[in-house]
Amino acid sequence: MDHRHAPFINPAVVASYAADAPRKVPGLADLHRMVMLLLAEGAPGDAHILVVGAGGGMEIKAMAEAQPAWRFTGVDPSPAMLDLARQTVAPVADRVDLIQGIIDQAPEGYFYGATCLLTLHHLDRNERLRTLKEIRRRLGPGARLVTAAHSAPGPDPERWMARSVAFGDRDGPDRAKAAAIGRMMMERLPLLTPAQEEDMLREAGFTDVELFYAAFSFRGWVGTAG
Repeated sequence: MDHRHAPFINPAVVASYAADAPRKVPGLADLHRMVMLLLAEGAPGDAHILVVGAGGGMEIKAMAEAQPAWRFTGVDPSPAMLDLARQTVAPVADRVDLIQGIIDQAPEGYFYGATCLLTLHHLDRNERLRTLKEIRRRLGPGARLVTAAHSAPGPDPERWMARSVAFGDRDGPDRAKAAAIGRMMMERLPLLTPAQEEDMLREAGFTDVELFYAAFSFRGWVGTAG
């Protein structure tokens, strides 16, 4: 686990994640519902869904409540975040298998859909492409992958990142503070432009790549396993 995963081994960060994520990610509950709807368009009623970056468990819980016959396999490299996920998905635990690791530890065989939310922006370009290819390899033909992460939109991505930071600061807008944190995040995260994100999904073997979610620096795409 490298420095990009360091926040998710910090006990304070893990303890506050369930409260912080909905505050920092615009429309997080609605994002989870959109993800479920996009997957449900092509997945059967008893689908097995792969969740990459499953720590916290919020998207699994939301999808499991909306689709009572779906099963889920989630992978995440952080033991602490997986512990949090186990607490979150406790009401539906009989349909959830959580595995510590990265995509390589996900079972072989076809899934009917996959998600990778708020995860890809932590991976450098090579690891991101490898991860997407490994997800694609585990999907049946026509299955969908839904992603969402920070991107670097427009001619001034630092400004958009600062806006995302300001959105999550409910103590009152502090533009200087938001700009400083946004700049730090731009330096720390290996972000891609929206066009690069779409190109990478296609390079990994996904077709019909479409944007479905945009909120300040966050972007979400859906693609189909070709």
